[in-house]
Amino acid sequence: MQRFSSIVLVDHRGWVLLQERDEHPVIDPEKWGFVGGHCDDDEDYETCAYRELAEETGIRLDGGLELVRTFEVHHAATRSDDEFALFAMRTPLTDDDVDCREGRRIVFVDPATVPGLDLTAGAATALPWFLASDAYRRMAS
Repeated sequence: MQRFSSIVLVDHRGWVLLQERDEHPVIDPEKWGFVGGHCDDDEDYETCAYRELAEETGIRLDGGLELVRTFEVHHAATRSDDEFALFAMRTPLTDDDVDCREGRRIVFVDPATVPGLDLTAGAATALPWFLASDAYRRMAS
């Protein structure tokens, strides 16, 4: 089992930060998902979340991420049942503040468009749950 941390930032409109993956990843190429990635062996989920956010977007935070839930997900490409922690935070940032350092693009997405997106296994599991959660409602208002 591999461990991952995923991050979703919520902007002032209630839109959520998502990554459109390119063709290179083994897991879920060319799908939409969360910013985030593998935890190092000696790394806890929270430390991983801050590191992955900085590596993939250039956004360096000094606190503020909230663990909203952990999820299990099956990755068919690696034939593994994995676990990921989803962290979230309301942010004043905009697309102009995000430096896409991995994937095709990383942008804030209108939640109304989410049902039409081809989502990663993790996002398909967690994003609908998050958008229906009290945590999202609090961050989006």
